[in-house]
Amino acid sequence: MANHKSSIKRIRQTIVRTERNRFYRTRLKNIVKDVNSAVEAGNKEEATAAFKVANQQIHKFVSKGILKKETAARKVSRLHKSVNAI
Repeated sequence: MANHKSSIKRIRQTIVRTERNRFYRTRLKNIVKDVNSAVEAGNKEEATAAFKVANQQIHKFVSKGILKKETAARKVSRLHKSVNAI
């Protein structure tokens, strides 16, 4: 266990950030999975709607600092390409 006040605070901050990041990572996986499942089913309308939600959420994660801009652009580009291929 830490002895200094600053290290105790750092431990608390790490716990909070870890929980927050786990939530966003899981949310991101589910968003991508929704789009991919709609694409595999061949449902253009559902895939387009899921892509619209995914695009908004991924860019929101960029503004919150969860994802880097290039990572978000890559994910959106791949999803868009798969939706357009239907």
